[in-house]
Amino acid sequence: MSGPTTTRRRRGGAIAVAGMFIALTLSGCAAAADGETVAGSNYVAGDGTVLEVIPENRTDPIRFTGTDEYGESFDSTQVDDRILVVNFWYAACPPCRTEAPILQALSEEFGDEGVQFVGVNVRDEASVAQTFAERFGVEYRSLIDRDAGVVLAFAGEMTPSAVPTTVVLDRQGRPAARVLGAVQEGTLRSLVRAVLDEDLQSSPAQSPSR
Repeated sequence: MSGPTTTRRRRGGAIAVAGMFIALTLSGCAAAADGETVAGSNYVAGDGTVLEVIPENRTDPIRFTGTDEYGESFDSTQVDDRILVVNFWYAACPPCRTEAPILQALSEEFGDEGVQFVGVNVRDEASVAQTFAERFGVEYRSLIDRDAGVVLAFAGEMTPSAVPTTVVLDRQGRPAARVLGAVQEGTLRSLVRAVLDEDLQSSPAQSPSR
């Protein structure tokens, strides 16, 4: 009896979080400094807080699907062998504009090491996301998530409760790190590198050559 009740409660809580997130994004993104409330918007920007989770404490994999700004489908289960860096954003968000070149540069830096970046646009039409990508030179795809389906998949420990939010998923799809607010290049690089280094730590030691 307790199992189904717990499931319903968790599901209801996740839906409530997603609904609150939609309301906040529709009210407008913060143009003030991180952590400040913008007058008339009821929006509090992320302050750059970083949450890291060691491998043994990570929750179940986060699975999500969506359609990008060019109409192409995406399924996270098809890239389970890659580390995913998921950035929640929308075009009118000043911190999103600031961090866009950083995210693109890091996606290029780590592209050959099994790391894939994907955006999640929580507010705009596809055409707006395309224009943003062209203006800021963003080459990785962004899923159009106006119905918050992807946001709902992340509800819980890694809830994207501010815009922008960036979440790093390990090769199993488990949440490994989250940044609330605009990312700093060195910080995100370190978070991604830490997950990459887990591969080396889990590999069997090579026998010394003779």
